[in-house]
Amino acid sequence: MLLDREKAVLTVIDIQEVLLPKDADRTEAYLANATKMVRAARILDLPVLVTEQYPGRLGGTISRIADELEGVPRLPKTEFGCLANEGFRTALAALDRPQLLIVGMEAHVCVSQTALSALAEGYEVFVAADAVSSSTPEEYRFGIDRMARAGVTIVSVQMAIFELLRAAGTPEFKAMLPLLK
Repeated sequence: MLLDREKAVLTVIDIQEVLLPKDADRTEAYLANATKMVRAARILDLPVLVTEQYPGRLGGTISRIADELEGVPRLPKTEFGCLANEGFRTALAALDRPQLLIVGMEAHVCVSQTALSALAEGYEVFVAADAVSSSTPEEYRFGIDRMARAGVTIVSVQMAIFELLRAAGTPEFKAMLPLLK
């Protein structure tokens, strides 16, 4: 099963400062990939849903990502899994798209609960593993492994971009070239 730009919605889960890993190198690589996926989604005109975990307490989406999401509303939540949140569920249903492409935090909590719930509800779920993070490398591995075993498709940002593009030579491909280098 491949990602399809007519069927996919990018889901950006809880990219908030307080949740970032303490390892600066890991955090930089993760944020670079998450930013790349958001930019690609915007170029491809994919719908984007953005959540923030308890933003009144934990703060909003970090500026590096928020700057790429100008005009996209943030959906506040206290639930860990996005599908347990009525606002998210309503926004997702209104899009009427069967594929979720997920980036965000944390692999072992909000990302996995969202992915597993979406899978159980019949969505095709893709997690861009290099644009997902957790507080520790161990928790990250546990989250990714569990999702993969359950049937979530684990991809990289570059895999997702090329699947969504499908061909070179298009205006979208040309616009995407700086992201692919």
